[in-house]
Formats: sequence, C-alpha cells, structure tokens
Amino acid sequence: MRGTTTGGGTPVRSAALFAAAGATRACYAVLRRRPPGGAARWQRTNHAGRPVTLHAGPAVALGTALAAAGAPGLPARTRAAAALAVLAAGGCGAYDDLVGAGDPRRGFRAHLSALRHGEVTSGAVKLFGIGAAGLAAGALLADRPADRLVAGVVIAGSAHLVNLLDVRPGRAAAAAVALAAPGLLRGGPAGALSAVPLGAAVALAPDDFGERTMLGDAGAHALGAALGLAAVAGAGPRGAHGAGRGGGRAGLAVHAAALVVAAAVGDRISRLAGAR
Repeated sequence: MRGTTTGGGTPVRSAALFAAAGATRACYAVLRRRPPGGAARWQRTNHAGRPVTLHAGPAVALGTALAAAGAPGLPARTRAAAALAVLAAGGCGAYDDLVGAGDPRRGFRAHLSALRHGEVTSGAVKLFGIGAAGLAAGALLADRPADRLVAGVVIAGSAHLVNLLDVRPGRAAAAAVALAAPGLLRGGPAGALSAVPLGAAVALAPDDFGERTMLGDAGAHALGAALGLAAVAGAGPRGAHGAGRGGGRAGLAVHAAALVVAAAVGDRISRLAGAR
C-alpha cells in the first residue's frame, strides 16, 4: 500500500478525536438552526413513535470528513481517500434518507431486483455510489489492482455493516465506538483514522441515545467508511500503509471476505442488533 508511517502518537490521535467531535457538534448546531429545505424535511418518527430529526447524519459525515482530511501526519493521498469515501458514503446515505423515506424495500436483493425490472431505487443509488467511492478510495491507497479491490471492499463493506446495526437509538454509534477503540492502540495513520469516527460518534451519542436525533443512513455509512479506511491503513506492519505485503494483505483479504458474508446475512444481523 502507498504511504508511510507518520504521526501516530497519542497527541495526534487526541487531536484527531477532538477535532472530529468539535466539527461534528458544530455541523449539528448549524443544521439544527438552518436545516436545508426546511425543518419538516428532516423530521422522522422512530421505532418507538417518537419524533426525531435526521440532523445527526449529515453532521457526522461532514465532521468525520473534515477531521480526517485535516488530521496531522497523514499522507496527502490518505486525506483525499478519507474525504472521498466518507463524503460519498454520507451523501449517498443522505439521498436514501430523504428520497427513499417511504420505500419499504430493504437489502441488496430488493434493490437489485427492482433494478432488473428497470427501476433505479434510492437504495440502488446508495449501493453503487458507496461501492464506487470505496473502490476509488482504495485506488488512492493501494498500488496493485488486487489490493485496490480488497481495500475498496473493506471500505464499502464497513459502511454497510455499521448501517445494518442502525436499528435502534445509539446502536450504530456504540458499534462505531467499539470498532474504533482498538485502532487507537495502533501507530501511524491507522491510529488517527480510528480516532476520527470515535470522536464523531461520541459527540452526538447523548442526542442519539436520548432519541432527539438519529444517524440515519448518512451517519451510519459515513462512520463505517471511516472505520474501513482505518482498517486498510492498519493492515500493514506497525500500522503502516503496508497492507500490500505479507500478512497484512492476507489479513485485509480475510476482513473483506467477512464483510461480504455479513452483507449476505444482513437481515439476520439487523434483527440481532434490534433485539432488546
């Protein structure tokens, strides 16, 4: 993989975490004051029948992208890959949140079935948009075609996995924190990239758990894409961008395969995540 091990110490990780939290809270405040298209467009009713807003999703996507792009010590290509993957995942998720709100179809099979019949659903736009963005980000991070493909699968698959868990208040945010926390132990870009989604998720956790807002597809996919980027960055020795070598490449391939399996049994994962 491209890049070098740079700036992954505790100060760098702390700076990335607090930058993500601060940027996310700032974006959330702006969206609450001036929601694009009017407040009604961003209102939803959650599983318990309580009114919530969708403001958290775009706020998390923007805050995560800003913090990842500005994190100290990251190679330029890693910053570009992070901004691309997170913004695309958040943007495609937001499109589905707003345009597909009344569509009861869920899961890959339903959207691909509609596509075979000539209907392009918002879910299909999200599926192919995030997949393409993952592959483009992988191309920025890896040299070999096979490594680019695997990196793209990890980034897009991670975005999908976190979204599968977004079935109750706080579930996706809690999953993002749990998945990001071990990455803080890594050096190099992986440590900073792990701190970013953790900071963004924690920033809005009180509002999410308090059922005042929800991450929606925008926030869940953005957090997942950031986690995928951290996994790709941490696949090499000592957390370097060396995932194209030896055990790092094999480990990332196993990671990608596990995410493909998770996507195939996505309905079961969502049911388990929604169980009380």
